[in-house]
Order: sequence, then structure tokens, then C-alpha cells
Amino acid sequence: MLSRLGALLQQAVETREPSVDLLEAFTEHWKGITGYYLEATDESIPARQTDIPWRLKQMLDILVYEEKQRPAGEAGPCLEYLLQHKVLETLGTLGKAEYPPGMRQQVLLFFSRVLGQVQHPLLHYLNVHRPVQKLLQLSGDRLGSGTEKEEVQFTAVLCTKIKQDPTLLAYILEGKSILNGRRGQELPASPVEEGVEHPLGTAAYPPPEPSPPRRDSNLVTSLVGLCKSKKSRVALKAQENLLLLVGLAQEAAAACLVQSSALCQLLMEHLCDLYSAVPACTDPADILALERASWRSQGDAASDGVFPGKESLAAFFSWLDYLDELVMGAHLVVADAITEAVEEKFFQGILQPQLLQMSELAVLSATAMLTGTVRQIRAPPLLHRLVLFLLGPDRQPETPGDTPHPLRTHLIDRCNHLSDEISLASLRLFEELLRKPHEHVAHNLALRNLEARGYLQRGPPVHDERGPPDPDPDEDGLDLEEDPYFTDGFPDAGFRMAKKPPPGSAPSGKGQVSEVVSSFLCLVPEEAKTSSCMEEGGYDTYVHDALGMVQACRASAAPWGWPPAPRPLDTCHPEVTFYEGHFLKVLFDRMTRILDQPYSLNLQVTSVLSRLAAFPHPHLHEYLLDPYLNLAPGCRSLFSVLVRVIGDLMQRLQRVPHFRAKLLLVRQQLMGLVPGEQMDHTMLFKGVVVLEEFCKELAAIALVKGPPEGPP
Repeated sequence: MLSRLGALLQQAVETREPSVDLLEAFTEHWKGITGYYLEATDESIPARQTDIPWRLKQMLDILVYEEKQRPAGEAGPCLEYLLQHKVLETLGTLGKAEYPPGMRQQVLLFFSRVLGQVQHPLLHYLNVHRPVQKLLQLSGDRLGSGTEKEEVQFTAVLCTKIKQDPTLLAYILEGKSILNGRRGQELPASPVEEGVEHPLGTAAYPPPEPSPPRRDSNLVTSLVGLCKSKKSRVALKAQENLLLLVGLAQEAAAACLVQSSALCQLLMEHLCDLYSAVPACTDPADILALERASWRSQGDAASDGVFPGKESLAAFFSWLDYLDELVMGAHLVVADAITEAVEEKFFQGILQPQLLQMSELAVLSATAMLTGTVRQIRAPPLLHRLVLFLLGPDRQPETPGDTPHPLRTHLIDRCNHLSDEISLASLRLFEELLRKPHEHVAHNLALRNLEARGYLQRGPPVHDERGPPDPDPDEDGLDLEEDPYFTDGFPDAGFRMAKKPPPGSAPSGKGQVSEVVSSFLCLVPEEAKTSSCMEEGGYDTYVHDALGMVQACRASAAPWGWPPAPRPLDTCHPEVTFYEGHFLKVLFDRMTRILDQPYSLNLQVTSVLSRLAAFPHPHLHEYLLDPYLNLAPGCRSLFSVLVRVIGDLMQRLQRVPHFRAKLLLVRQQLMGLVPGEQMDHTMLFKGVVVLEEFCKELAAIALVKGPPEGPP
């Protein structure tokens, strides 16, 4: 027979009236438990050393056995007795009193086993869900911190039951019916009052009593509290249970979860607390170096603390990752509520004030934390809110000096900050944004200003600031010095640009792919090239890297409905003079100073531009990768900016003695082949190295992307 029921149950099976013997045994065990409190004299004896656990186990076995002996849906007298005599209510009171010591643990186990093993639906009844509510309230009492394992098991059973029947959620949270909107005290005390016969019989209905007042602690607060447990297994199980709860498919249950619990408030409070717990002295570089956190492997990232604050950082990003998972797995009603709370409490309430600080150290730390946040978030609703928070909703072309979204303006301005460290951190932030699969990022930062193709010359080409113009048969012998980019003259052997395409080869301003690639590869003069002397991986490495980046950008942009070809010029009617936009202006301005900026900053500027160039939008491709554009007066493209930089470079190199040998030495130092040493013009030489590498990157991206499609 079951467990230790032994001869008593065997006798009950053999008799003609087994229910009588089972009920007698059940009541005997219950009276044995209540009798303990009348007879016990030593209050220090733990509950596990008394016969209470054994008697509770026998009561459970009797309930399970009784149910198996009766037809499905029909309950026996033992279950009726449990409901009628408020056994669970009494046990909950004993558990709250924690007498004998450890009684709360025994009560939690009994509740979990009864609700989990008895198949008959119980949680609809006042004498079940009311003691369940009271027991959940005890989890907010830190005296019960030693029962976390039992608490998480109890909540797991409840979540499983609610998943099977979402209408139970209202009973567990506050006794409110989500079917008719009435609170528990407005409901009839029993279905008998409405003429409904209960399968347990009349004895199963409790007398009319008002539902308990709504308390701060309920299933949601218990789960969130357990999610904070220092025991990783307990926290993980609680998080899985909460995921189960927020994923309820029934809209009424989802609305009840949002409206009748403090779910969003509790989630946000913990997120903000964890953010505040990150030490202010944490190095921003360490923040960015931290690998992307996963809530399922919490504690692993911080187990080998490498730097001060790593444990706090890992805890924050793990919880953020969990919220991200909640939003992805939750019912739309719940997901929207959580997302709105994250924007209000975290984005606007904490991040924005920190991002607007003036202290350099505070700005660097806040920007690094924001970059980590951008990297962490994947859920589309949460990512959408984050993007709009940072960039604003504007999609119309920009006008110079216009600041409809101050935070966006502030962040872009910091890419051109007096502090190189702030500029570098801000550029990293925007590169991380451009990695996210959200169309509004590329559109808001660049594409909205390129839609009308206002950078193109509409009439006959004029000789102005642009890349290599379409050749004129009468100008084949034009000397380099006559080009407006090169007005100071250079040695004949010093600057060898790519050959211009032959007449008629690119009537629309587009060169063949090979010509475009050659234009970028030949942009840096031979005297300033050093990579060929270093026996590096060669151009194939750049093509391989470009292929990965272009494929990633294409995969992200696939659902965005971007056109395969540029808009025909006859349908483009720019209303004002072309403005490249705040973001591209800052990037181009930075590129013009590439010879005077720190090496790391130059790498970051070119990295962001490469990411933009890899996007499959035809206007971005044209504006950033076509050297043969007929630019409108006063306009510049990426290629035209590079041409001007090369002109500046060639002038400077003529004034540096032994520049070739020094340039090679700097390249070797950057590769770690020789010890680094200070010399004059080191920043200039490093800028030349970055310039050469960037031109190779652009050539590789152009090669991988292939020719643009469609009309000019």
C-alpha cells in the first residue's frame, strides 16, 4: 500500500465501506497534529523531530488514495472534511506561528503536495485559496528566508495550476473574479446560492465570509522576492515560474496580472536598485569588456571577479536580460506594461539624468552603462522604446540647428566632444545602436536626409567639391594640380590616384564594381602605404570581414522593405539645400581630422562609417561607396572627404624628413613587432595607417555588396 499507511489502509481496502475507515484514519491524524499543541511542553523541539511530518504525509496519502478509488470528478469524504473543517486554514496559522520551529517548512510542503497531487480542482474554493494567499504573504517575512526552497516549490505548483486554468489567477492574487469583475467579497459564498451543485457535496462550501483584504504580498511579490535569492537554483526556478505566469494566453488573466498586482513596480524597483549598486568607480572600459549576460547562468560571470564592481555589473545585466526575456515571452498586455515601466522608471528616470551630467567621469560611466544596455536588449518592444528614447520619433529630413529631440542632439554632439574619451565612448554607443535590428536607427541617423538624393547635381555637372568627376573628352590631359582638392601641388611620383573611368562607362555616376574598388584601393598614394611591407593577411582578410558585416546587415534589414534601387531623380524634389544630417556631419568632420586624432578614436570613427556603408539601402550605398557621384555644389560625400584628407596628408608628408621610414616604424609598433617609442608626428603616422586600412575596408565592402541596381 501507499507509503507507511500499512495495515490500516489494507484493512480499509478489504472492507465494504472503505471511505469510513479512510475518513477515520484521516481525522485521527489531523487530531494527532492538533493534539500536539495541547500536550507538548518543550517548545524548542524542531518540527521534523515530532510526528507532525509523518502525520501530514499520511493525510496526503489518504487523500490521493481516496481519489484514485472513486470515479473521476467525484470527491470523497476526506477531501470534504479537509475543506469543511478548514484544515488548510489552520495549518497556515500554525506555519505563521513557526511553532514548533520549522513548522512553516512542513506546511509549505503539505500545501505543495496536496495541490500538486490531488487532481480535483481546489483553488476556486475560499477555504483553499484564502489560506494559500495567507501562506504567500509569509514569504515577505524574512523570518521565512530559511524556507526558500519550499517557497519556490509552492509557487511552482501554483503557477502550473494557473497555467492550466488562467481563471485561478484572480483567486490567488486577491479573490477577484476576472469573469464578471466582482471582488471576492461580492461573490456568493458558495455556488449553492446560485443553484450550482458542487461535486463534493454541500459540506464542501464554507459559510459566507468576506475575502481577506488585499495585502502587499501575494504570488507575484513572492516570486519576485525569490528571484532575488542568493541561492542561484532558487532564483532560477522562481524566474522560470514568473515567466510561466506572464505568458498566460488569456487576455483577461494578463490584464488581471497587470492591474491587480505590483508586478511592474517590483520588477523596476529591483532593476533600479541593481543599477544603483554598481560602484561609481567602476572603470567604463571594464563595463564594455564584460560579456553579454544571461539570466540563466547568473552568478557565473561574477564567480571569478576580475575587477571591482564586476559582481554588481553582472547582477544588473543579468536582471536586465531577464526582463528582456519576460517581455519576449509575456502576453502582449503584460509585455506592454513592463516595457512602459522600463521606459518610465529606468530610461527616463535614471539613465537620462545621468547622461545629461557634466562631470566627465560620470558621463563616461553612464555612456558605458547605456552601451551595455543597448547590447543587452533584444525584445522588439523594449528595443523600440529604447531607440525612440535615444533618437526620438522624427523621420523627416533634418535642418541645420534643429533639435527636436534634445537627448539625441546631446549624444551626437558628444561624438565630437573636446574630451577624446567621451567622443570615443559616444561613438561606441552609436555603433552598438547600428548593430541592433531596428530600422529606425539607420533611418533616423542617416537615411531620412538621403531620401531625396539632394546631394546629386541635377543639371549639367559643375566642377565643385566631389569625387572624381565624369570625364570630359576635352579634359583628358587635366593635370592633378588643377583639381580643386589639390591646389597646393605635389611631387609627380607622390600621388597616384585610380584612373578615371573611360568616357561613357558610368553615365549615371556609377562606376563598375572593379573601378569602385580600385578607386578606394588607390586613394592612398604608394608612398603612404605600409601594409604590403608587413606580410599581413592581405586583402582577402578585409573581404572576409566585410562579407560577415554585410551579411549581418542584410539579415537585419530583410524585413524592413528597403528598395533595391535608388529613387529615380525625376521623382526626387528636395525642398531645401541638402544637409547630410547631424550624425553624418559629425562623422565627416571627424574624418577630416583623422591625421590629428588619437589612434583609438580614428578606429572607432571608421568603424561606425563602415557599419553604415554595409547597410543594403541603395542611397547609403550611393552616398558612401560611389566615388563617381556628380555632387551638387556645397555637398560632400565620404569619398570627397577622403580625397581632401589625402590632399592634406601629401602636403604634410613633404615636411617630415624620412617620413617613409618613420611610417613603417609606427606600423610595426602598432602590430607589436617592435617596442613603442615616442617620436615626432606619431599621431600623424597612426592616422595614415588608419586611413589606409579604412580605404581597404570600404573597397572590400563595395566588392562584397556588388553593383547598385536600378535607375540613377
